[in-house]
Amino acid sequence: MNRGIDKARGKPGPGPRGHARRGLLYMLLACALFAVMANCAYAAFLTHPPVAAAMVSFIRVAVNLILLLLPALWRRDVRGLFGDLRPSLWLRGVFGGSALFLSFASIQRIGPGESGFLTSSSGLLVAALSPWVVGQKPGFRDWLALSGAMLGLGLLLQPRMDAGDLTGRVMGLTAALLAALAYLMIARAGRSNPPATIVFYFCLVAVFIHLGVFAWQGFEYPEGWQAWGWTLGAGLSGSLAQSLLTRAYQWAPVAQVSAVGYAAPVMSMALGIVLFDKRPDTAGLIGCALILVSGVALPFLSRRPEPSRADPGG
Repeated sequence: MNRGIDKARGKPGPGPRGHARRGLLYMLLACALFAVMANCAYAAFLTHPPVAAAMVSFIRVAVNLILLLLPALWRRDVRGLFGDLRPSLWLRGVFGGSALFLSFASIQRIGPGESGFLTSSSGLLVAALSPWVVGQKPGFRDWLALSGAMLGLGLLLQPRMDAGDLTGRVMGLTAALLAALAYLMIARAGRSNPPATIVFYFCLVAVFIHLGVFAWQGFEYPEGWQAWGWTLGAGLSGSLAQSLLTRAYQWAPVAQVSAVGYAAPVMSMALGIVLFDKRPDTAGLIGCALILVSGVALPFLSRRPEPSRADPGG
């Protein structure tokens, strides 16, 4: 066995129970890197002139794509990145690339707090859809972890939910749905494809989505070394985080991985204190504690066995 993949069949086998815990650890590391990405993106927005959200997300996927292509070109094995060409690989790219752009567009319209709260509902959507898409039925503890983490996120981000920008909110909720579908496609495609292949499809499709957006809205490069530095920092940290996230959804139950993913806003807040002196109020601190207990501790304490990884052919 190699990383839970049965070499004889080319498909992931059930593997030891410890694989699920390793998947959750991958997600924690991904959260830390996503926190770095978020703060780099925020710093890029603060430069003068500010870097557009679409440009930040485009450079983020472009850097990721380059990091995947260079080793493949060196090995003369670009074809290997395309994997088995199953539909779930392409759908992962379509859903993930669209969700990435819509989440950044939502931030620009309604702000990071409300947008982050709406897009984070993807965790609940993953749990709701997982029985039909990947054959994994979340348990009571999974729903408790997700619900508690979502409540904590509400206390931390404190979305206004007033009569504001309806379009921005629709973008945020649509991004959540698309992100949930993308994560489920990772679980399906990961049964017979390595993480590099799954991330490759995300980057490839996302680049074309952004090129279409630029053809419609226009294209402006970041100006100045600070803008480029923060933007490239977001791209590099986001690329590493994406690889770890992909491994997490391949190794552990999707509902548990989604719950642990709520640690990202807490880590982002902690880094924001260091970089920008942005300190949460009492409600925010209570929300952080609730996220860490519900979203992080409960999944790690779960003794539910790993889900079956029989390949449904998607």
